[in-house]
Amino acid sequence: MQSTPTSQASDKKAQDGLSLLEADHRTVEKIFDEFEHATGDAQKTALVKRACEELTIHTMIEEEILYPAAKKALAEEGVKQVEEAYVEHYLVKMLIEKFTKLTPRDEGFDATFQVLTENVTHHVKEEEEDLFPSLRKTKLDLQELGQRIASRKTQLQNKLDAVAQK
Repeated sequence: MQSTPTSQASDKKAQDGLSLLEADHRTVEKIFDEFEHATGDAQKTALVKRACEELTIHTMIEEEILYPAAKKALAEEGVKQVEEAYVEHYLVKMLIEKFTKLTPRDEGFDATFQVLTENVTHHVKEEEEDLFPSLRKTKLDLQELGQRIASRKTQLQNKLDAVAQK
């Protein structure tokens, strides 16, 4: 079957590593929005679980694949951005860890999720307004990056699913 220009463009976008990461950002933002309107402990618990799972996989992918590539592609300019991103990830991981001990009935549950939301929103804004545009101007192979990201995301999701089934 011959590809049309439209299908080639959508195939190209689907393989672009930065576009894949931006899609993850939109997924998490949607969860954050849903939490704002959540009613009941069960719904809040499910949304926090989904957000933490999405963010855990996403941060691993960025730390294993994106940030090392960004450091190489951007050289000195990228080092500061990447170092800051690692610190922001550390804070997100600490908040995710806190949710292993919190339930919606605990004091600070909603506040912890709000701080998580604010930190992630800030991080996403920096990536999408600064880091990603800088990377798009380099010779970084975004298609190859996308293949690596998609493959690793599948591995991590399968591992998470296997743990959940036990």
